[in-house]
Amino acid sequence: MASTFLLNMIKQVKSLAEAGLVYNDNNYDTERYEELRRISLEMMSVISQKEVEVLESFFLPVNDYPTPKVDVRALILNGKREILMVKEQVDGKWTIPGGWSEIGLTASESIIKEVKEETGFIVKPTRLLAVFDKKCHPHPPEAYYLYKIIFYCEIEDGEVAPNFDIQEVGWYALNELPELSTDRIVESQLKLLIDLEEKGGDVYFD
Repeated sequence: MASTFLLNMIKQVKSLAEAGLVYNDNNYDTERYEELRRISLEMMSVISQKEVEVLESFFLPVNDYPTPKVDVRALILNGKREILMVKEQVDGKWTIPGGWSEIGLTASESIIKEVKEETGFIVKPTRLLAVFDKKCHPHPPEAYYLYKIIFYCEIEDGEVAPNFDIQEVGWYALNELPELSTDRIVESQLKLLIDLEEKGGDVYFD
């Protein structure tokens, strides 16, 4: 979509402005980079329909080279080939378990932690299925530039016990999916992930 393409271009402009703020040593250039960053946020506000002040609160102060954020997710299937899904408190819609990766934890350690917190299950990541670039998939516009790392995981122990961020936990067949939280996962990704898990082969990327 045109709006998604434009938003990605704006993110690139914002990233270049922030890199300039980190690495330049000229006050005149600093003013220009700050102005460029402000303009990028105003354009992002138009596309995302969020106030500039809200967008500002999304981002940490710039003190290092800006890089994409990383989201980790788990594909977990039962014996009926149903997908373990969680209903998000924030929007009342469904996704596969996961969230932001955490500093100090490996990607696999992060997904173990996220699944335990969101579902109550203790899992073992057994395979890396995909690394999605969010811009390449039909997600709604997003302020962050984002990579999504998807692991296939097997349940080792535990029982359903979601934390405060999750309304419900359930198992769903691919042809009977609930309303998806498309900020987090889209149907075409779920179909691809299940296909990757069934057929094996290389990790999908982008």
